[in-house]
Amino acid sequence: MDTNNESSTTDFILLGFSDLPQLEHIISGVVFVFYIMTLVGNTAIILVSNLDSQLHTPMYFFLSNLSFLDLCYATSIIPQMLVNLWGPTKSITYGGCVLQFFFALDLGATECLLLAVMAYDRYAAVCQPLHYTVLMHPQLCQKMVLTAWLGGLGSALIVCSLTLTLPRCGHREVDNFFCEMPALLKMACVYSKVIEIVVFALGVIFLLAPLSIIFISYAIITQAVMRIKSTARWHKVLNTCGSHLTVVTLFYGTIIYMYMKPQNSTSEDEGKFLTLFYTIVTPTLNPLIYTLRNKDVKSAVKRILCERKWSAKS
Repeated sequence: MDTNNESSTTDFILLGFSDLPQLEHIISGVVFVFYIMTLVGNTAIILVSNLDSQLHTPMYFFLSNLSFLDLCYATSIIPQMLVNLWGPTKSITYGGCVLQFFFALDLGATECLLLAVMAYDRYAAVCQPLHYTVLMHPQLCQKMVLTAWLGGLGSALIVCSLTLTLPRCGHREVDNFFCEMPALLKMACVYSKVIEIVVFALGVIFLLAPLSIIFISYAIITQAVMRIKSTARWHKVLNTCGSHLTVVTLFYGTIIYMYMKPQNSTSEDEGKFLTLFYTIVTPTLNPLIYTLRNKDVKSAVKRILCERKWSAKS
């Protein structure tokens, strides 16, 4: 116990890609570009969704929350990662590591639930169009989003409290580019069956259960789409649902592969690059996927720009 207390007052060392020094500068450049794209893209989605009255719908309310979540997630990890890649030291304070670990769990679990909520919203829009405004009224949307955020917070508190109490026996090297659960568990000098059971149970709740809701929602949507005779509406449904399905595939695919299988079955480099993908690439692609495939967002951007142009002239 003393060893654990002693190690909690020292800095941790984020090994990151130190075993691949020839790639560190390339990785840092790519990460920096993706981070700027994440900031610009997700901020644009939030602004457009709030500034354009025609986008004041449940779908864009949820999308704004997803963009805000992605902004927080990327910002909690990438700045420290860039500092370590560019600087001579690769350390992070104990407090900074705890915060990274907590926010990564919190925001990741919240996104799992939020994507399931967005799938239900698409089901209501496609399969219950006449009752959509009644089903997805503002109060319900706010409660669903609040539940997602509180659920992520609760899971993060449970896993963090269990993981951080494990004795580390003086181990300070985190074999990743940020303080993530698998890397922190490897630092522990004891094996905890309790944590393994808790993580698996939370994985079922926050990964498999939401994914089941998404599959069921889209199975029903697929049946409804087959009955649509209007070509224009058929394409609109495919565009909005296709965007969400693409995001779900990118996010859930890598997360489930990382967390729902034995930790020792993934090589160190493979695990780092998979983590790099869902940590950095996915938050960047989300606004691009929704914008490029969505005519409503494009039209909203044009309307806002035109309004600003006319107001500037007058």
